Amino acid sequence: MVEPDRPLALLPGDPPSRWRTRRTWLLRTFPGRALVLGLAIKAITWPLTLISVLPSSLEAVDMVGSLALLFAFAYGLTRIGVWAKRRLLWRVRRKLILSYVFVGVVPAMLVITFFLLAGLILIFNVSSYLVQSRVRSLTDQARFLAQTAALEVQRTTTAEALVETIERRQSSTETRYPYVAMAIVPAEGLTCQVEPVKAARVPRTLPAALPIAAGPWGHLDPPDRLPKWIDCDGFSGIVAYDLPAAGAVPAEEPRTRLVMRAVAFPESPNPAWAVVLDMPLSVAIERRIQDETGIRLGEVAALPDRGRPLPLGRPVEERPADADTGGPTLSLTSQRWVVFLDYHDWTTGEPASASVAILINMWEIYNRISVVSQTGLGNMNFGQLLLAVLALVGTLFLIIQFVALVIGFVLARQITGAVHDLFTGTQHVRAGDFAHQIPVRARDQLGELAESFNLMTGEVTTLLGEMAEKGRMEQEMFAAREIQQKLLPTGDLRVTGLALTAFCIPAREVAGDYYDFLPITDSMLGLLIADVAGKGLAAGLYMAQLKVIVQSLARLHHEPKEFLIAVNKVVSANLDGKSFITMTYGVIDVERGEMTFARAGHCPLIHVPADRPAGMRKARMLTPDGLVVGLQIDDGTMFESLLQEQTIKLAPGDLVVWFTDGISETMNDAFDCFGEARLARVVEQYAHLPFDQLRAYVLAELRAFAAGADQHDDMTMILMKIEEPA
Repeated sequence: MVEPDRPLALLPGDPPSRWRTRRTWLLRTFPGRALVLGLAIKAITWPLTLISVLPSSLEAVDMVGSLALLFAFAYGLTRIGVWAKRRLLWRVRRKLILSYVFVGVVPAMLVITFFLLAGLILIFNVSSYLVQSRVRSLTDQARFLAQTAALEVQRTTTAEALVETIERRQSSTETRYPYVAMAIVPAEGLTCQVEPVKAARVPRTLPAALPIAAGPWGHLDPPDRLPKWIDCDGFSGIVAYDLPAAGAVPAEEPRTRLVMRAVAFPESPNPAWAVVLDMPLSVAIERRIQDETGIRLGEVAALPDRGRPLPLGRPVEERPADADTGGPTLSLTSQRWVVFLDYHDWTTGEPASASVAILINMWEIYNRISVVSQTGLGNMNFGQLLLAVLALVGTLFLIIQFVALVIGFVLARQITGAVHDLFTGTQHVRAGDFAHQIPVRARDQLGELAESFNLMTGEVTTLLGEMAEKGRMEQEMFAAREIQQKLLPTGDLRVTGLALTAFCIPAREVAGDYYDFLPITDSMLGLLIADVAGKGLAAGLYMAQLKVIVQSLARLHHEPKEFLIAVNKVVSANLDGKSFITMTYGVIDVERGEMTFARAGHCPLIHVPADRPAGMRKARMLTPDGLVVGLQIDDGTMFESLLQEQTIKLAPGDLVVWFTDGISETMNDAFDCFGEARLARVVEQYAHLPFDQLRAYVLAELRAFAAGADQHDDMTMILMKIEEPA
């Protein structure tokens, strides 16, 4: 569903409301302001760019506008993507289809793309290797021709024979390599290692003036001497030259040409001349390479990082229209590529690279690199047979993929049909129609799900009734909790020389712990803490009865032992045999600085004297003997005999802690108890702090120890501190 507060969504309504929404978005949101700012800047700078170049300051402003538009565009794409996801992928059917496409179709397409790219890379690398190997073969052939020419030239003795020899060699070579040219040029300053016998037969000079050229030399002028970077090994490689930009050369013709050039010396320790052979990369040679490799060579371009411009030359022939790879020559089996050839600067010998565009016929290349033996299936060779098998497997793969796609759509329809039935059923349940039943279309997991839904709707009414009953009981428990809280003292109590505070955290809504402050005289105060066995409503009712008993007997008995004996008699006569109560009752005499108390099976008291500085105090446990209240084992004789009364001196600053076992028996997930010793250490560490801070530290230690474990018992604590009398 489209949210109406989204300004980019297509909102229904009248045009003025849509305009107000868009205006608000443009003027009051960061992406909208970025869009307005970018458009405003572009509206100012764009007309200026038509007139002249922008100054640097305006270029910076224009860059800011571009960045603002880019940010607004990216934000718009993000919002459109979110909107499209909400609109297009709301239905489960579309999500299933999309997930199947990503799981089944996309991996298959990625695999196909991977192998296609791998095949193309292989074909391109093989093509580059074939072209480079053929060009290398041509340069090697040029070196061989130059060497044989040099051997034949060095045997001539007259000028006429020399010219006739070089022209004959050029003429015989030109029949195979058109436009080949030869020249004999002087060489200076070379010292080579040659066998003495061969060196003795080689004349130091030739019987004619150098240089001598043979052949058309239509591409470049013949060199008049050898450059100094060529050593005794000679040279065979590629040189490049550029064609003039104007004149007879058409504007669309490539400007760079390549020539295979070789240099060979006679067998002499100090050669004075060398044979230079040029073999231009003509159309005939390109077609020969195409016949041998299936690759057509196209335009040549020297890379722009060459150190110096190429020499200017001349075209040796008019290139036909189909000589280059440009134009509509591509097909399913033909691809353009580029191969890099190394050439040398003739003047300096510096190496450089030139790119040669090629048109690859993959079918022809495959036929050339595959096994050429026949298979007996007509004219098909083994490589073509493998390719046919691969095509068959690919076709079967596509058929299987298509069938799987159809099956996936059918299964998605079945699944989403069941989901739609469930959605319709939930709409009826939302409207309160629990009698609605959805059809069971198949005996599968979806059918079981439909049956489960039908069973669920039949049980919802019962569950709602139980929930209503539970809610009523929770309300009653909450009311009982409020009543119980009213039975306990609220807030802190301060009398002359004494300060008291307490808290009670029930394990359930109603607690079984009880504490009370019972004034006796102006300087004497009774203090009681008790724990009814059990939790919940029953324990809370016993606690309420106990409060009535305590309030009544406290007026009659001021001594703790007498008070507990009287309480035990009353409680034992009215408490069932399965329950009991632990309690501690004490009387604090502020004037005398004493506290007398008795403990009926309850937790010990923790007394922290103020005889040491803060942080160094030591707590002690007060544990007089006593039996729990309410045990119906005799007429109370055992209770009276076991009950002990203890009196301690209190000084200003002393702290006495009263608590129930819900504090000391707080457990963590490992069922370890917090313990009275750990509680004593916490109390003695923070005994000097005010009540609110001390209480906070104690509760924090309890929570940290429990580490999220459930509270299993009520937690009650009374903090009593002796103060200086006013």
